Amino acid sequence: MFKSLSSSLIARGILAVVVGIVALAWPSVTVLALVILFAIYAFIAAGLQAARAFSSRNAGPVIGHLLLGLADLAAGAVALAWPGPTALVLVLIVGVWAIIVGLVEFSAAFASGEPAGTRAMLILGGLVTIAFGVVLCARPGIGAITLALLFGLFNLIAGIWMLVQGIELRRTEKTLRPAHSPHMEKNPA
Repeated sequence: MFKSLSSSLIARGILAVVVGIVALAWPSVTVLALVILFAIYAFIAAGLQAARAFSSRNAGPVIGHLLLGLADLAAGAVALAWPGPTALVLVLIVGVWAIIVGLVEFSAAFASGEPAGTRAMLILGGLVTIAFGVVLCARPGIGAITLALLFGLFNLIAGIWMLVQGIELRRTEKTLRPAHSPHMEKNPA
């Protein structure tokens, strides 16, 4: 679709900036959109499980795949019927994940033979990640909005970075083309 990497970076950067602005302007809508995406994912997974169940040659896994499909279908229906509690559960999952990652990062600082600076950064990063996870688990309602705002901020920063990289790459491509012109190459005799 895009002829160059620079065009792709610029287009992705613009999209990320727009998504970031929308997420920052309407964090509650962003949380709802994440719940809806989860529901869509669950419905697609249910369809794939059903397809897998009926494409099986033997009857053994058919029941298992159908049960998994029904569980996926139920999860999608629950997400759409009760988006608030679903968002809270998703926040709790992210919170628990952050606590586990923080603990692993913290312990990695003591388990490896890293230099003091790296060890300090691992400890600091682990403690911040643990604190983030604890806050999400303690206050999941605020955590949902915080996640939406962090998502928006991340997209805004990443989008600006992609735009800058795309523009720089385009400038570099324009500079390199005249310098590498085929008629300027000399054939050694």
